Amino acid sequence: MRCLRKRSAVSFLGVLVICLLFMNLYIEDSYVLDGDKQLIREAATHQLNSERYVHTFKDLSNFSGSINVSYRYLAGTPLLRKRYLTIGLSSVKRRKGNYLLETIKSIFEQSSYEELKEIVVVVHLAEFDSVWCDGMVQDISQKFAHHVIAGRLMVIHTSEEYYPLLDGLKRNYNDPEDRVKFRSKQNVDYAFLLNFCANLSDYYVMLEDDVRCAKNFLTAIKKVITSREGTYWVTLEFSKLGYIGKLYHSHDLPRLAHFLLMFYQEMPCDWLLIHFRGLLAQKDVIRFKPSLFQHMGYYSSYKGAENKLKDDDFEEDSFDLPDNPPAILHTNMNVFENYEASKAYSSVDEYFWGKAPSVGDFYMIVFEKPIKINRIKVITGTEDRQNDVLHCGALEVGEKIIWGKKGRQCTTFLRLGEFKNGNLEITNVEHKVLFDINCMRILVTKSQKEWLIIRSISIWTSQATNQ
Repeated sequence: MRCLRKRSAVSFLGVLVICLLFMNLYIEDSYVLDGDKQLIREAATHQLNSERYVHTFKDLSNFSGSINVSYRYLAGTPLLRKRYLTIGLSSVKRRKGNYLLETIKSIFEQSSYEELKEIVVVVHLAEFDSVWCDGMVQDISQKFAHHVIAGRLMVIHTSEEYYPLLDGLKRNYNDPEDRVKFRSKQNVDYAFLLNFCANLSDYYVMLEDDVRCAKNFLTAIKKVITSREGTYWVTLEFSKLGYIGKLYHSHDLPRLAHFLLMFYQEMPCDWLLIHFRGLLAQKDVIRFKPSLFQHMGYYSSYKGAENKLKDDDFEEDSFDLPDNPPAILHTNMNVFENYEASKAYSSVDEYFWGKAPSVGDFYMIVFEKPIKINRIKVITGTEDRQNDVLHCGALEVGEKIIWGKKGRQCTTFLRLGEFKNGNLEITNVEHKVLFDINCMRILVTKSQKEWLIIRSISIWTSQATNQ
């Protein structure tokens, strides 16, 4: 896998380091525009995560335009219509193994016919060996001819003449010279790929060239995007490994491409992405589980070194993601720090954490509109805090809504089941509940000394109704 590297040095990449990056950036580079030079000078005296700098970065017009690079189509033709999602891959010749064909195959095989209509796959062959490129294009064109003809697959190449200096670069982190050259070129490879894909679709997801996909991954991604409507985000992550499964708005791609070019020699791409996200004011990682993409290669594109890392959160069949319809969440439990109620209802890897609950305490979900529920699953506790589970509790649903001092509330509840070993799962709810559900609550039925973690609340709906 191309971007993975031990992240022990990440702790050194604080605000001070980023400021130094801007100060030390070589101004003479032809890719740094006049506006970018001014940005560098300003950043030398201001923290990069300051509010002033974030606005400067957002509004910088030079970062909104495309990079002046010419591309050669090795397979496929320009798109005739915009798609929902672009899947980008960058690939080079490896000393050992080649997984690109298997990765492309997995993308298409794990997508339904309807999903295929909404995606386009762009492969950037970022290799200067023309013989290797020609052979790879021939293999791709033969194995995936119908996808190329249908406009779902494009293979592109950028000439070496467009690349900046790749020799004699700064050896940050004591990296050997060939490692610095490898990761610096990789940043440029990705920048050119992002630049090309900026106007192809509404969203863009980056994969590496040695990845296996979960079944119906597009449907899962669309469900997550819908659940995030009305919230601000820069990057959504569907894998915890390297530069795999990172989702962006396509309108952010030009800025990301410029950013990677500006700092191409400074650090690996996955570290740069952390700073990019922070500069655009997304402070925390937003990662979803289960992971939709898995690393499958055994040999890295860097020197053919062994790389057997796996994402243990990956599930081959991730189609069954919960719906979790819009709702207001509140609890009367004593919440610990910032582990608020909303974190148990999100598919992000977070949880609610309350201090020792008493009998009668509750966690309440009030839906924005009445719903039909097919299935409910609640998990409490975590692997490292296995005692912080709900020892005695029940799950109830409510029908009638009234307006009170705390907003909309249900007056009567129907008990559906009780927790066993801290967990609860109920199926065929629509056959057990004859009314449209307005509320759902987790009720503590016996006081406990241990604190309570609600790790996840998952709701699958069958249909929505009008109130």
